[in-house]
Amino acid sequence: MKKEKEDFVNPLDFFDDLDEDMNEKVAIEEEKPQEAAASRERGQRTPANPPGRQPGSKPIGRQKKGHAVFITGTDTGVGKTTVIKVIATLLKEKGLDVGVMKPVQCGGEDAKSLKEFLQITDHLSDINPYLAKDPHSPHVAFKREKIQVHREKILSIFEKMRRRHDVLLVEGAGGLQVPIREDYLVADLVKDMGIDMVIVSRLGLGTINHTLLTIDKARDMGVHVSGVIFSASEKKVPGVPEKTNPATIKFISKTSGLGIIPFLDELTAEAMLKVCKNKIDLKPFLPGNKPSATGQLVADDKNYVWHPFTQMKDWLESDPLVIERGEGSYLMDTEGKKYLDGVSSLWVNIHGHNHPHINAAVKAQLARLEHSTFLGLSNIPAIELAKKLVAVAPKGLEKVFYSDNGSTAVEVAVKMAYQYWQNAGKTEKIKMVHLSNSYHGDTLGTVSIGGIDLFSQVYKNLTFPTIKIDSPDGFRTTDFEKTVTDLEYVLSSSAHEIAALVVEPVVQGAAGMIVWPDGILKRMKDLCEKYEVFLIADEVATGFGRTGKMFACEHDGVTPDFLCLAKGLTGGYLPLAATLTTKKVFDGFLFDYKDQKSFFHGHTYTANPLACAAAVANLELFHKEHTLGKLQPKINFLGERLKMFYNLTRVGQVRQKGFMAGIELVKDKTTNEPYAWDEKIGVRICNEARKRNVILRPLGNVIVLMPPLSISKRELDYLLQVTQWAIRQVTQKVSP
Repeated sequence: MKKEKEDFVNPLDFFDDLDEDMNEKVAIEEEKPQEAAASRERGQRTPANPPGRQPGSKPIGRQKKGHAVFITGTDTGVGKTTVIKVIATLLKEKGLDVGVMKPVQCGGEDAKSLKEFLQITDHLSDINPYLAKDPHSPHVAFKREKIQVHREKILSIFEKMRRRHDVLLVEGAGGLQVPIREDYLVADLVKDMGIDMVIVSRLGLGTINHTLLTIDKARDMGVHVSGVIFSASEKKVPGVPEKTNPATIKFISKTSGLGIIPFLDELTAEAMLKVCKNKIDLKPFLPGNKPSATGQLVADDKNYVWHPFTQMKDWLESDPLVIERGEGSYLMDTEGKKYLDGVSSLWVNIHGHNHPHINAAVKAQLARLEHSTFLGLSNIPAIELAKKLVAVAPKGLEKVFYSDNGSTAVEVAVKMAYQYWQNAGKTEKIKMVHLSNSYHGDTLGTVSIGGIDLFSQVYKNLTFPTIKIDSPDGFRTTDFEKTVTDLEYVLSSSAHEIAALVVEPVVQGAAGMIVWPDGILKRMKDLCEKYEVFLIADEVATGFGRTGKMFACEHDGVTPDFLCLAKGLTGGYLPLAATLTTKKVFDGFLFDYKDQKSFFHGHTYTANPLACAAAVANLELFHKEHTLGKLQPKINFLGERLKMFYNLTRVGQVRQKGFMAGIELVKDKTTNEPYAWDEKIGVRICNEARKRNVILRPLGNVIVLMPPLSISKRELDYLLQVTQWAIRQVTQKVSP
């Protein structure tokens, strides 16, 4: 038996080094050799030998992360440093090991004061990585002193610091919208750290406005505000504002008031304990709150929720993840753990989670209009999106019909094709032709044209009859030529009763990433034209760059009669689908009102303005970030690295088209014997990958890789290494 290569590092040994790739605002160019050398000069981390960790030492990833809270102010001079001293003193009195961090400091000695007051042994350069002498805004102060601030360095030190302590209190610079660099605000840093925030607000006039603006900004960016602490920065008798502002802010913002710290004549631990003990709500600062919240969420999920395509008996016995937020290529759960999203959240995410451009587009639209019916009315984003879709679609597709998801996009095409021939008087053309191994959705219409028995057999008495053409699986059967020959025979003999052929062009996704040879789609299209049968291209999975081109049909230079889109249409943000078709089809529905030949189909949320705004922003990013151009080197990298999977004794075949890949597992590589269904081999491998912070989802015995198009090469390499490791771990074991 051929020995499998042991050619990769344990993923845990370098997972934390991927932090620097997280939350990038745009897809980045791959680092050139000279830039890599420059990075090393600057002391940035690399996966091979991260600074601070010697080869063979205990990997950071195996150590427990401490609890961390970001402390920001409504503006400068509100007493953040004093508040941190008070909170840290109260926490230490409870026996907790408290650390502090002030990532950027301009003027003053706050970081040094915190270190000395709290008797912290951490090096000052870790507590305060970036120090400017002059008391200016950070982006000005550091520029004047020619200091380059690197977010990667701050985040790296932050992760190191939170592991050293039970609680880490991180102090911001000024307010939440203070620029650290011209392109990077304090708010961006909080978001990148992925931790909750407490706001320090002064007592007195101006407090309400400044505090509410800070809370709104945090919420807009997806940062959770745990509460507000009010600080008396000067000694005076409290007036009406001091007495009423905290309650007003709490009422308007629905944010917890954590207490008031009065002006302290003496900044000593004894004085702080005497004045503030039992008067400040410390819950947001105490470790261990999130796991209990997670436990309640999991319990509520199991009590009330029914998940799709999920055997709920297994689910009820499992320990599921509850996802709370996303950034770039990562998802974060309610316990603060981050996972690489290896399947783009079921093949939908394009430019990364929480992309600022799409975020801004949805927020701007939300401020104008959330929804208006599309029946007899129109809206601006839907019009703009239709124009952009026609511009990027294969030439000849000129009309856009909106619906809600992939199933409905295909259902619309099927009904349009059927009704077109009815309107034209060719009432015998009612049948649909489709391929075996095909999947087009879960509505009864799309189940009828599905070719995977697992998904359709139980509903056979509810579906309509179709014509199914045998097609190969690309592994155990490979005769695509026969499929084309069989199709020609069916069309030549029965075209008079066939309305349309429905296919997933180039890649049949749900069947396990079956990749067609070049030219097959073109020959199918030619046959459809010859015998006057519509071609419906279901590009729900393959559209928007997944195969390396905007649409899979482009590989064969084909314009279908119907192009069905969903999944990546909004960049993974909101449910939306579109069915594009030709002017010929559109004109086949133009009749007088009395003829009653309109297309009688539609949904309540058709062309929802929020979803259309997200889709417009998604298409803008393809142009703005040169998504398809930047994708090509990563496609080549993926192809080269996938070859290593053939070294595994249980991998029968690896299939790839663009950024869609399937790794088929076999029980016996010499006979290609598949694993039995009850062995759950794919599920077990995906569960194993989750232990290494990667989320995958299998298709039976096929492990699917379909990450966001914006994933970095380092992240992609990590995804491949974890997948290989997980396959080896599971397939070397005899039983589940």
